[in-house]
Amino acid sequence: MIDHILIDVIGAIREAFEGALLEQQAVEERFQIDVFLGDLSFETSYSLPGEGNPARVRADLTLDWPTWSQSAYRSWSIGETPAEPPELIMELAFRLQHLVGTPDVQRVLSVLDPEGPEVGAEHLERAAPTLEQSFDEMPEPTCTFEVAYQGSLRLEEPVLEDPSKLDDQIAVLARWVASALVRLADLQLTFRPPQEDGHVT
Repeated sequence: MIDHILIDVIGAIREAFEGALLEQQAVEERFQIDVFLGDLSFETSYSLPGEGNPARVRADLTLDWPTWSQSAYRSWSIGETPAEPPELIMELAFRLQHLVGTPDVQRVLSVLDPEGPEVGAEHLERAAPTLEQSFDEMPEPTCTFEVAYQGSLRLEEPVLEDPSKLDDQIAVLARWVASALVRLADLQLTFRPPQEDGHVT
């Protein structure tokens, strides 16, 4: 059994998101290691129940554990005091995919908060939205619209000693994600049926 703060955080995220009645998009989960730089990253996706796979409306969560955080964590684990506490870089992206035509950007943004909930000592900040288009035989392009929230989670010593102290904050994050997914789904945007969508994102 690997004993690492990152594993504890991933476990807390799974428990909180499932507790918020969200469904994991299993094929989207990835744990990656940059063999040259040593950075770790974890990616997972959740959607509302019944969305299917691939979900038309989903939330993609990415956690990055940079090499310097690993060095700081190792120093703490052997009893040394690191210059800076380790930090997790977090990105949460709401993704609307297989859309028919370009959505009304302001209409989508109107149902999303200008900033995300507080995780650790900071709020997640909303980035500029992005739009991808695919042109095929259809009269209108197939589009993917994404709005990301970004931030960092500083892991101070009390959390390193007891990772369960993050549980309440992660539960708040999970409920916020579930609420945002419901609001996005309620926009009643037009999506292509799977058999008509020739573009896979």
